[in-house]
Amino acid sequence: MPRKRPETKRSKIAKMLIEEYQPQSAQDIQEALKDLLGDTMEELLKAELDEHLDYEYGEKPLSLNTRNGTSKKTVRSSYGNIDLNIPRDREGTFEPQSLKKYEKDISNIENQIISMYGKGIILPTIEEWQNRPLEKIYPMVFLDAIHYHVRENNIVVKKAVYIALGYNLEGFKEILGMWVGENESSKYWLLVLNQLKERGLEDILIVSTDNLPGFTQAIEAVYPKAEIQKCIIHQIRNSTKYVSYKDIKELMKDLKAVYKAPTEDLALTNLGVFEEKWDKKYPMCVSSWKNNWAELSTYFKYPEGIRKLIYTTNAGQAEYEAGIKSYPNYQYFLKGGFKNQHKKIRKVSCKFS
Repeated sequence: MPRKRPETKRSKIAKMLIEEYQPQSAQDIQEALKDLLGDTMEELLKAELDEHLDYEYGEKPLSLNTRNGTSKKTVRSSYGNIDLNIPRDREGTFEPQSLKKYEKDISNIENQIISMYGKGIILPTIEEWQNRPLEKIYPMVFLDAIHYHVRENNIVVKKAVYIALGYNLEGFKEILGMWVGENESSKYWLLVLNQLKERGLEDILIVSTDNLPGFTQAIEAVYPKAEIQKCIIHQIRNSTKYVSYKDIKELMKDLKAVYKAPTEDLALTNLGVFEEKWDKKYPMCVSSWKNNWAELSTYFKYPEGIRKLIYTTNAGQAEYEAGIKSYPNYQYFLKGGFKNQHKKIRKVSCKFS
């Protein structure tokens, strides 16, 4: 049999560039690299702004500080000048870290950005990574699906990425797994949870989820002893979806007194006040909080440090979101999520009793 030429990380990146851009000259290659750098920087900045505003593009803002278009900025790189669209917020409080306000030379980080496109080569294969053994206990697990447009077979399609992120007993978080599907459903989450159990995850103390119908039943079927904390951010977005713009500021102030209360007793008292004031005008908003209260109020049992972690499924989202969004097609999009797999990102400062 003929010997196969060994592939290096650089040759893999080169193949991806040829496939995506079909360059005909050295100038075409340089332009392709500029495109990759520019697009990656813009996606990193967008992910940072999502985190800063605490809502994703297309969703309803949770405060008066919203997106405010973009501003043009030209930066220098080894491949020439690159024009970027820098996202802005209305209040002007957004301070990007991937590209600081007055930074105009990215040549010091461009090699790191380009290397992101070859991360899948030095990490385990997707199959090995997805099936690796897990620890027996994770005190906290976050389950969320993020929707992306990616290129598959030269067609842009929408995919749902199911992400399980956990904190282990040492306090470090890690991505337990990623699964790609067409649409988010509780039935698919049940398959995910069963896979986690098959890989050795026997017990979870707290599961943080969104308000997807049937999610609770799926969790209870596999981890019946786990406490469930529904995402407060998702709850706010869903329950205020039809609130008039002229009322939203006042209603959010009253609602904040509920979910930001120092104790559950005070939160319930404030919920009663909220119901009395707004039930006639927005009965669906009020009933949504009352009907889901058992799984919205779990975090009141825990100290402040843990509350901040579990009250939303957005915890740690920016770390893997930036890695995924940087990838132009389906194959590289999948590999993008694994870039932090072996990195201990953040340690919880609180202890579980």
